[in-house]
Amino acid sequence: AHRIAAALNWGGGVAALIAAVLGGLFVFTRIRPDLRARNKVEGWITGVLFACSAVAVLTTVGIIFSLVIDSLRFFSMVPITEFLFGTKWSPQIAIRADQVGSSGAFGAVPLFAGTFLIMTIAMAVAAPIGLFSAVYLSEYSGKKTRALVKPALEVLAGVPTVVYGFFAALTVGPALRVFFNGIGEMLIGGPFNDLGLYLSLVQNQMALVAGAVMGIMLIPFVSSLSDDILNAVPQSLRDGSYAMGATKSETIKKVLLPAALPGVAGALLLAVSRAIGETMIVTMAAGLAAKLTLNPLETVTTVTVQIVTLLTGDQEFNSPKTLAAFGLGLTLFVVTLLLNIVAMRIVQAYREQYD
Repeated sequence: AHRIAAALNWGGGVAALIAAVLGGLFVFTRIRPDLRARNKVEGWITGVLFACSAVAVLTTVGIIFSLVIDSLRFFSMVPITEFLFGTKWSPQIAIRADQVGSSGAFGAVPLFAGTFLIMTIAMAVAAPIGLFSAVYLSEYSGKKTRALVKPALEVLAGVPTVVYGFFAALTVGPALRVFFNGIGEMLIGGPFNDLGLYLSLVQNQMALVAGAVMGIMLIPFVSSLSDDILNAVPQSLRDGSYAMGATKSETIKKVLLPAALPGVAGALLLAVSRAIGETMIVTMAAGLAAKLTLNPLETVTTVTVQIVTLLTGDQEFNSPKTLAAFGLGLTLFVVTLLLNIVAMRIVQAYREQYD
């Protein structure tokens, strides 16, 4: 009986050892990297993320492709030199070939001049006010003030542009017209009689109105982004400046702003891109006249406004008038791309790395 019990114990040990080895082999086959369940899930997630990235890339490629194809059709009808260097924009094409003005004029210089005039006015308003308000919120305001103003700025940044357009057309435009007309009436009859006559004829629609209201629209945008950027500057830089005896204003000027310069430049670049692409405010406040002027009191138009105008209603996509919209879109795309490249170079030149 003793021998039988010993044999059973030995057999049980061997069986347990064999079971352990087999179990180990089974587990080893299941933990191979190519068979792990989480690797399959990670593969699916990677595929989904890649598909999302591909959608964005393919959309951009599709936009560029459509712009290039239709722009080539346009430039086959209108010389590219006339488009890029022409100073007259009158894309109206006659229905009959014998009608006067049937050839049209497709000089885009007035459109880009109006675009950059309004953009310059807008940034002259938005950049200093937005940046100074961001400095106040970041360095001077209390917690209660910041908790009240910061959400208000973010809400204002989402106000539809058509609301600003109404504000420009119904409030700012008439107010500036009354202001300049009043100055003109005071100057009439004096040594500045010609200037007075001109100011007395200023109308509601002008580049100054569109640029000023667009700048007001961009203030929350610039301020909110700049505030986040300033708060991202390491506190150790401020403490080091204070330890050297610098005042708060000196610290802001000599330490904080130079450290935040790359981010602030990026925020201003985003504001410039939004100003260039704005349509509704310009349509309601600056008019549709394609004038080659740098006078902010004149009516002007922009590239985006003309693109919308050319594609509004039933249009034939084999006429130069309609295809001109694609030429304008491609040119505007190239201009904004070059601006982005220049801005990136500037940011890289002044970028500093902090631990």
